[in-house]
Amino acid sequence: MPPSNAILSRAEHAFLAAARRATLATTARDGRARLVPICFVLAETRDEPPGPVLYTALDEKPKRTPDPHGLGRVRDIERNAAVSVLVDRWDEDWSHLAWLRCDGQAGLIDPGSAAAEREMAIAALRAKYPQYAGHALEERPLIRVAIERAVGWGDLSDRGTRRSPSDGGSGSSSSPGDIRRR
Repeated sequence: MPPSNAILSRAEHAFLAAARRATLATTARDGRARLVPICFVLAETRDEPPGPVLYTALDEKPKRTPDPHGLGRVRDIERNAAVSVLVDRWDEDWSHLAWLRCDGQAGLIDPGSAAAEREMAIAALRAKYPQYAGHALEERPLIRVAIERAVGWGDLSDRGTRRSPSDGGSGSSSSPGDIRRR
């Protein structure tokens, strides 16, 4: 559970921690957004200042290049560490729609560095995604995103319900009335 002065509210923390996938947004050299679906885990850092951190593996799923450092998202992060991560919940019943965008600073944790942090992140990734049991995550870099700010919309709780259009909400996922910024 996040501390009372946390960047993420309890509902945001729970929504993010429970999500199975997200979209990582980096900025390419030409200024365009580069969007990549990711598997990730959420943790709390004890760094100063303490706060939420996401970890995602540069795993062994097929990529355009076998060298993780040659991936566009990695080159983007090395050039500009500012990233966003978007998690959303879609439902045909639009009263259940919700999204959370986390903005932060990303960096790589290469094998051989930050051993305790890498070990914790890899164990958490394998616990959340059994598919990682056969991946040599210890031999590949991880991306670490220190979350600095969160913006969300909709009911992020497990109920996944929010006001209906007849109660004054538009029913649209872009309705500005329910946006909350931290």
